[in-house]
Amino acid sequence: MTFVNLPMAPAQPTPTTSAAAAHRLLARSTALCGLPCAALAELAHHATVHCHRGGETLFHEGDEARHCLIVEHGAVQLLRYDADGEERLLQHCEAHQLVAEAAMFMPHGRYPMTARTQGDSRLWRIPRHALHSACGCHPALALRLLQRLGACLNQQANEVDWLTRCNAAQRLAGYLLALPRAPGDQIQLPSSQRHLAARLGVRAETVNRLLAQWQAQGWINGARRSWQLCRLQPLQQLAAAGAPAF
Repeated sequence: MTFVNLPMAPAQPTPTTSAAAAHRLLARSTALCGLPCAALAELAHHATVHCHRGGETLFHEGDEARHCLIVEHGAVQLLRYDADGEERLLQHCEAHQLVAEAAMFMPHGRYPMTARTQGDSRLWRIPRHALHSACGCHPALALRLLQRLGACLNQQANEVDWLTRCNAAQRLAGYLLALPRAPGDQIQLPSSQRHLAARLGVRAETVNRLLAQWQAQGWINGARRSWQLCRLQPLQQLAAAGAPAF
């Protein structure tokens, strides 16, 4: 009898393995950590992973909102375009953050902004129907998402007030101080200075002038997107005028 050794097919990840990886990521996320294991397991069961190169558009403003995302690696920028076609960066989402979860509950069922990857990214998709079903079965999940939406609404109200009563220097100082800091008070701008200017509601020339002025005064040091906060007190004094009441 002759035996033929057939080549073995490459191992494929099983649904159990995939769901376990998604569950671990959800448990580490800033939005969902601490929720009951059953709620996360239900979301993880429906989650699918996708890899994207930098600069890929994930969805456009007005597209049908079929799924939200959670970032495992890389980053996602949420954008809108003004009447002149200029990009306005609204949000920068990094590892362990949810993306577009609010769109899953909007009555028109459309994404309110465009999403694009920044750098090579690994993302998990959670279908709209799966999130709705999990919220219906797990009140703790629904309550957590309501809290997030409430916090987002409060943040937007504060930003409108901040943009109307603060000057350019106060806005920029507050923005820089709010960024995550590495040892030595190192910060990394999540977007270009042009995007930053649009985010702050000022001209790009104004941002460049303020950064150059503060660098000459020894308050900051750096270039492009990498900066060090060398003197916090003058920046804090500027930012204090625009701090929200709560």
